[in-house]
Amino acid sequence: MEAPKNIEHQIGGIQNDTLRFGLNSVKSNLVGAHPVESAHQSTKKMQEEMDRRILANTYGSAFPMRMDFERQILSRFQRPTGAIPSSMLGLESLTGDLDSFGFEDYMNDPRESETVRPLDAHHAMEVRLGLSKGPVAPSFY
Repeated sequence: MEAPKNIEHQIGGIQNDTLRFGLNSVKSNLVGAHPVESAHQSTKKMQEEMDRRILANTYGSAFPMRMDFERQILSRFQRPTGAIPSSMLGLESLTGDLDSFGFEDYMNDPRESETVRPLDAHHAMEVRLGLSKGPVAPSFY
């Protein structure tokens, strides 16, 4: 029995491709979200659960399940990778995010940054089809 000629480099089950995605930093893997962001996410999750209970009590238990199916369908609907990002307008209208004005609406869009890397459409489609691992596109230099 022969030993393998190449050694797979995996850390935590995720294969690191430094040529495509740059060097990994320990800080980015360890540091969690900002406390305000985590509080906002937990509040949003509790509000969604309360809305589901209200809808179930008002319209029956099938209505929240139907909304979950619609949410799953609309979250999968995306444009192919390219210059125009997917807006997910159907999902935003279903969840009610069209009516909210969040920080992402008035802060800078990360895709318009000067340090953003151009999108590699071939790699993005490979990831989408399950032929390659890793994020669809590295975000910053």
